[in-house]
Amino acid sequence: MMWIWGWVLFAWRFEVNLYKSLFRFLTRRPDVPEGATAVSYVGAISVLLWAFVIGSAVELVALHVILPWETVRLAADILGIWGLMWMLGFTASHYVYPHVISTAGLRLRSGHHVAVDVPWDAVAGASTRERSVDGNRSLIHQDGVLLVPMGSRTNVEVRLARPLEVVVRGETVEVSEVRFFADEPKPAAHKIAAEISTRRS
Repeated sequence: MMWIWGWVLFAWRFEVNLYKSLFRFLTRRPDVPEGATAVSYVGAISVLLWAFVIGSAVELVALHVILPWETVRLAADILGIWGLMWMLGFTASHYVYPHVISTAGLRLRSGHHVAVDVPWDAVAGASTRERSVDGNRSLIHQDGVLLVPMGSRTNVEVRLARPLEVVVRGETVEVSEVRFFADEPKPAAHKIAAEISTRRS
């Protein structure tokens, strides 16, 4: 029974965070600390996300028009509105929770539900290289490499100066390299390199 309550709590938190993301999106308040640099990654899947949003809206209207039974139509409207709001919140989370480069380090994200912190003392360097990623998970541990892909791709590689412990799906693992996707990989890699250079000088 405990695992059931665990999933219920996870689903509840996930849902609440979706609406928080939508609020941030509508009020133009991305979760980026003052003085930090936001690194967008949503470009890889923005067309797909908005296609789902539009599809949800069209389905909502179509079912309302087509269904002849008032009770069934009302139930469909409620489910349709919930689905549309869910999809809007999920889409918004990818805009308002970007990767962040700050004085504290590098924070890698995927929507509101993934956040991995990489401190500067653990970073040796950064470069750009596009790679395909198998699977559709937002956080993957593979042979000592942490992947934060978007659209099944990564294009920025962060070499670590020391092993870093991160939690992936409830398990603590040790990684020696981090790869992630950025809409503009070269500026992101240059910014990371500049931060490292500043701390070494």
